[in-house]
Amino acid sequence: QVHMVESGGGLVQAGGSLRLSCAASGRRLSAYAMGWFRQAPGKEREFVAAITWSGGDTYYADSVKGRFTISRDNPKNSVYLQMNSLKPEDTAVYYCAADRRGASTIVRGTGLDYWGQGTQVTVSS
Repeated sequence: QVHMVESGGGLVQAGGSLRLSCAASGRRLSAYAMGWFRQAPGKEREFVAAITWSGGDTYYADSVKGRFTISRDNPKNSVYLQMNSLKPEDTAVYYCAADRRGASTIVRGTGLDYWGQGTQVTVSS
């Protein structure tokens, strides 16, 4: 049984920063692509960022490009999302995910192997 647990969410003012972490247990995910998604109230879940198993390639939604950075630490079985210059529209529950088929599958966001339970990020204006 794989568990992915996000942490690092919270309340921050617009323009501030947060760093989300996602730690996996139950299986080594070093061969899996990993990513982050978010879901705001009343909206569908949307892709935020993805990273290949090696960390050599990253992908971002246009809305976060230049402000967010995804990274991973395979020995720690973890993925991170550094969020800078936060805006009120970034307010959402953020989820991490992993899939053995690669980053392109993460970007599509459907049928992924593993999901975390989510962490709330609230950006005040």
